[in-house]
Amino acid sequence: MTGITNREGKVAWQKIVAPYARPDLSRSIWQIVNTLVPYFVLFYLALRSVDISFWLTLPLTVLAAGFMIRAFIIFHDCGHGSFFKSPRANEVVGFVTGLLAFTPYHRWRHQHAIHHATSGDLDRRGVGDVYTMTVREYLEAPWWKKAGYRIMRNPVAMFLVGPVLMFVIVERIPPARGKREIASVWWTNLALVLIVTAMILTFGWKAYLTVQLLVLFFGTSVGVWLFYVQHNFEGVYWERHPQWDYFKASMQGSSFYRLPALLQWFTGSIGFHHIHHLGAKIPNYNLARAYRENTIFHVQPLTLRSSLRCLKWRLYDEANRRLAGWDVLRQYRQTPTGV
Repeated sequence: MTGITNREGKVAWQKIVAPYARPDLSRSIWQIVNTLVPYFVLFYLALRSVDISFWLTLPLTVLAAGFMIRAFIIFHDCGHGSFFKSPRANEVVGFVTGLLAFTPYHRWRHQHAIHHATSGDLDRRGVGDVYTMTVREYLEAPWWKKAGYRIMRNPVAMFLVGPVLMFVIVERIPPARGKREIASVWWTNLALVLIVTAMILTFGWKAYLTVQLLVLFFGTSVGVWLFYVQHNFEGVYWERHPQWDYFKASMQGSSFYRLPALLQWFTGSIGFHHIHHLGAKIPNYNLARAYRENTIFHVQPLTLRSSLRCLKWRLYDEANRRLAGWDVLRQYRQTPTGV
């Protein structure tokens, strides 16, 4: 089944995912309730705790960040049009949940759609993904580009510093084109100015900034880590565009990140990422059932422990069709004709 690329095979996998690509209104509403209510309660308690003890604030913000991640999965599903049947409902809930992570809905939806259409395609990298250079590209790059890439791929920058900067600052900058996407950024920025102002006037700048930055730090760091391990793992599929295949890019280019039940709940089952890429219209609450009921989805999983090995990947070694660490550069500098 993993070799399916022809029309008959395409129909086969589409028939498999179709029954799960049906949003359930009651489940969607309940997920909103059991996500946003705890988030706002925890956020409020964290704000009140600032004047009591930082060591009380810290665990409250960690928990709030967990619910922010879950809210981002709702936002994510709305962007795929999979959370509600109604496009309007997806837009409204997507806009509101996007505010929790400081993310413009329409701009993100557009970039994420490109990510799904190009994931695993070496000729169409750079939009909505974790940018990965090939060995040849790195060796031929000017020194300043190499330096910037090394900084970007450093785990401290990628998972601790970069995420907050990306969501707080970069997401505030409108794109060069796309009227809807540009408008989305400006409307989100306006809404955030009003929200931040109201929160500071109500709770004080110290309490609000302390809680908001901690929640964003924990939430975005985990979120970027999840996205990273979904597409940067040993054996991941990358191919040049003429040979690129959607089924293989979904099943072999996206990981199955098997998490403990509690973490799976907080992350909205996004660990079943191979299924999500194959059927983006499947709501997050149907992914686990799709996995259980179809052996085609029973691929080799990443665990919390094994996923830590993903930290070493820096470049794509196209000649050997594998991800590699910085040590691969010594090999190619000694034998440049092999690049």
